[in-house]
Amino acid sequence: MTTAAQKASVLIKALPYLQRFRGKTFLIKMGGSAMDNPELVQDVMRDIVFLEVAGINPVIVHGGGKAISAAMTAAGLEAKFIGGLRVTTPEAIEIVDQTLHGEINQGLVESINDFGGKAKSIHGTSVFLAKQLFGKDEQGHQIDIGRVGQVTQCLCQEILDTIEAGFVPVISPLGRHEETEQTHNINADIAAAALACALKPAKLVYLSDVPGLLRDPSDRESLIESVTKTEAEELIKSGVITGGMIPKIQSALEALSRGVEKVHFIDGRVPHTLLLEIFTRSGIGTEILASSK
Repeated sequence: MTTAAQKASVLIKALPYLQRFRGKTFLIKMGGSAMDNPELVQDVMRDIVFLEVAGINPVIVHGGGKAISAAMTAAGLEAKFIGGLRVTTPEAIEIVDQTLHGEINQGLVESINDFGGKAKSIHGTSVFLAKQLFGKDEQGHQIDIGRVGQVTQCLCQEILDTIEAGFVPVISPLGRHEETEQTHNINADIAAAALACALKPAKLVYLSDVPGLLRDPSDRESLIESVTKTEAEELIKSGVITGGMIPKIQSALEALSRGVEKVHFIDGRVPHTLLLEIFTRSGIGTEILASSK
């Protein structure tokens, strides 16, 4: 009886969140090393099905950098990066497309369906229009890094139709060049933020392999649980947020300025991290709010 009462108590505590978010859209970006662990991926997909059944509309944009690098190595191609961006030759884009959409995307869709949910695969070229994005060398000179795209426009109708039909859209981070119509590789963080600017979901959630924003990267206990947009900008200026987290945070701040209510950064390596962040008062990662708390 005690166990049953505890279970009931957990459900009751989740009730206000279920009431608040029913009918709302959550955009979830999946990435990081958590995607390399099949059990953790299964946990996240089960959480996605929970959200769907609870009346929330999850939309997934996923990455897959390590899988792409492994596929390129197997094909005899060297994985090169400039300024954190993958050099994507015409030969490489075929591998990127097959890995991201043909393998990872299809696997996520199948997993959701296996748990009793309903998901639909959407190729990123149906959503993201792009122009070529150039890299920069150490001197700041522009470098051609191949078919790497910068989002210029998001076409949301297929996503909206998919939600309306009761399916979870699962979108690969690939774009269609607005002039040549060639497929381009798009950084998944940037793709998710661009889509959030267009969809204006209630939440934009980044699932990665870090616990959130840390005042000291070497100390997990220094987690910053909640900041405003203004405070996050100050953390960048003061050097607390550095390196690869800067473009993530900047893209998140852009989404907040365009109508997204909250952005969450959570650790995808923690089982059921998505539910813990959304349906508990304290959460387990970092939330960034558009205005004062």
